[in-house]
Amino acid sequence: MVRLELDQVVMRRMKEDDIEMVKALIKEGCEGTENRLILHILTRPLCLFILAVFSSILRCLVHSFILALAIPVFLLIIFLKLTMPRSTGVLGSSRPCWDYVGSSYRGTQDETLQNPYCRISGKTPVIKKSRRKVGSKDKDKEMSTEKITTDREQAAGQVWVADSDGEILGCLFRESETGARIRRICRLVTGCWYRREGLGRLLVQSLEQRERETGAHRVYAHVPYPSKVGEAFFRKLGYQQVGDETNEEEDEEVKRETPERGFLGYPLTKVFYKDL
Repeated sequence: MVRLELDQVVMRRMKEDDIEMVKALIKEGCEGTENRLILHILTRPLCLFILAVFSSILRCLVHSFILALAIPVFLLIIFLKLTMPRSTGVLGSSRPCWDYVGSSYRGTQDETLQNPYCRISGKTPVIKKSRRKVGSKDKDKEMSTEKITTDREQAAGQVWVADSDGEILGCLFRESETGARIRRICRLVTGCWYRREGLGRLLVQSLEQRERETGAHRVYAHVPYPSKVGEAFFRKLGYQQVGDETNEEEDEEVKRETPERGFLGYPLTKVFYKDL
């Protein structure tokens, strides 16, 4: 774990040059999430019952108890591996994939979020040019030739990155504005070397402050169902889970925010919300 100076972190919109680094960060940060979701589905009662039925049928055809148990599970895992990336996409966004190019920022000056730690320390963070991977120039040229319309930018949403000394340490995905004064966080990832340093909290709270200033009154966050860490993280930030027994006075707007669902309709996300 690396000690991180939060007052030197710049939270800015993702640019096209950052796309490859953001993708690599997501791949690293979300490693194992798909496998945990598959295990979650396989251990549901209805799924276990269906597997038991198929195993019983196979037991009459295959003269091996182990094969009769293993074949249905193996086939279901293959099916989920092939279909889950398309069904889950960016968790909480109801999309098979994220439009990285459309959501990249194209302004001449960086669009940034306020960093409250700068006011405390009195320091001003410096934005340096992001470090680019070798061989990424050709990809950048290909992406820059795409035609980006205003409608595509609005529908693509936003990606905010935490930049420190030209290195991207974390990112936060905010879906496009689908409702009046409603915002939705559909993915939050921090680098493995910078976890438990307050970086995720800094990204979320800074985005909340910006959305509050623009007139938003509620933020939703979708957390992968098996993620106890993500659930505890958002609860500490004052979020409440939709459907909690303690939330007896949930309004109709909250009830309409449903979790993403996968095989057999099992929920893949837990939905949290916070009034700004």
